[in-house]
Amino acid sequence: MGLKEKLVRKGQFVWELPKGTVPGQKVPVILYLSGELYEHLEEDALKQALNASSLPGVTKAVYVMPDVHVGYGFPVGGVMATDAEEGIISPGSVGYDINCGVRLIATNLKAKDVVPRIKEIMQEMLKNVPAGVGSTGNIRLSRSQMEEVLVEGARWAVDQGFGPEEDLQHIESFGAIPGADPKDASKEAYERGSDELGTVGSGNHFVELQVAEEIYDEEVAKALGVEEGQVFIMVHSGSRGFGHQVCTDYLRVSLNSAPKYGIDLPDPQLACVPFYSEEGQSYFRAMCAAANYAFANRQIIGFRAAETLKRVLGISWDELGYRLIYDHAHNIAKLEEHKVGRKLKKLVVHRKGATRAFPPFNPEVPPAYRSVGQPVIIPGDMGRASYLLVGQKEAMEKSFGTACHGAGRLMSRRKAKKFAKEVGLDKVIGDLTVVARGKGTIMEEIPQAYKDVSEVVKVVDGLGIAKMVVRLRPIGTLKG
Repeated sequence: MGLKEKLVRKGQFVWELPKGTVPGQKVPVILYLSGELYEHLEEDALKQALNASSLPGVTKAVYVMPDVHVGYGFPVGGVMATDAEEGIISPGSVGYDINCGVRLIATNLKAKDVVPRIKEIMQEMLKNVPAGVGSTGNIRLSRSQMEEVLVEGARWAVDQGFGPEEDLQHIESFGAIPGADPKDASKEAYERGSDELGTVGSGNHFVELQVAEEIYDEEVAKALGVEEGQVFIMVHSGSRGFGHQVCTDYLRVSLNSAPKYGIDLPDPQLACVPFYSEEGQSYFRAMCAAANYAFANRQIIGFRAAETLKRVLGISWDELGYRLIYDHAHNIAKLEEHKVGRKLKKLVVHRKGATRAFPPFNPEVPPAYRSVGQPVIIPGDMGRASYLLVGQKEAMEKSFGTACHGAGRLMSRRKAKKFAKEVGLDKVIGDLTVVARGKGTIMEEIPQAYKDVSEVVKVVDGLGIAKMVVRLRPIGTLKG
């Protein structure tokens, strides 16, 4: 009997592998899926979540979001919290692209202002925003400048003129996670990150122009400053080679150190060490540094994209109306307090391909949005839609304050390329304007390669984890 057959359905969108499904399992695995998304669930992703449920100090449950797919060791769309005092930290459960995340920028523009010139705009984006494998920018950082970026995060970028001061009030952790220490990153990480700041990663990373197509909650939309027909810039990128190297380095450290702490690993890719061990703290400080690099990276990319739009249209900043709605992380481990049973506990919350969705009046929600909840940005594929939601109270009980992070991959990149060749890329993309350094990148990222984001978002909305506010339709995409 496969693991999927062992799932117990607990509600319309809730499935569970109860504690005791396999020996050594410490907590249940709870999955949030619709019937349609259940059909796409990979057995290996389920096995990865189950493996994580046996790690030292894992607490309450391992949660799996509706955009789930197989990752390195831990599934993308996975949420795992460990007891900070007694539990572990796991680099593979954060992922290689530390603080891969999304930024949403509002403008005063309407579709009619942009659509007639969309091809020209996107070609200029391609010139001004470096993107793709190995792409480098025109920002060259010395060792001391890199150290500043790793500690200051988005603030460093703002101080260099990439965006206004108020942007920092609309970024998770205000754009810089405390506790970062540049000394815990390797020489190789510095070398890889020194010329990649302000660049879009490869694969599903992008800069996209979108139009607010449908408003679901007028009152919340008004509080967020969103109206129908409005044009937005969305950025999806992370910590580039710097974060990748940090993960690589500490996976090796964790694998070598686990036996010293008596940790029996169900999978070497889940290599981990106690959070408060010397190795655990070293990784945490380096991870925070990589996360801050990513915040600075998106700050620069977003501002450059807005600057390009302004210049092509020949308008002023006031006419453009640049305003950051929010920027948040996907791949990260954060030290947070959550209620477990009747006790408030300090936990290390690993979110891999998962987004914080904190509710109204949570102190970590920016003051501007505190009455409505934290903005939750869920990008879809380049042919359908993306969504803006706000976190809800149920999220704290059901997922450690977490929602999904996107649509979730359905096809491998090889299969997507094969499909695009067979059907014809122009037919697959339709009227959307897409630019990239090479056609191969576009073929790998066709809409059919992803689950339907509307189905994914329906689940988190239906569970009360995050509430849908607006659907955003893509009109132009720059692919990494």
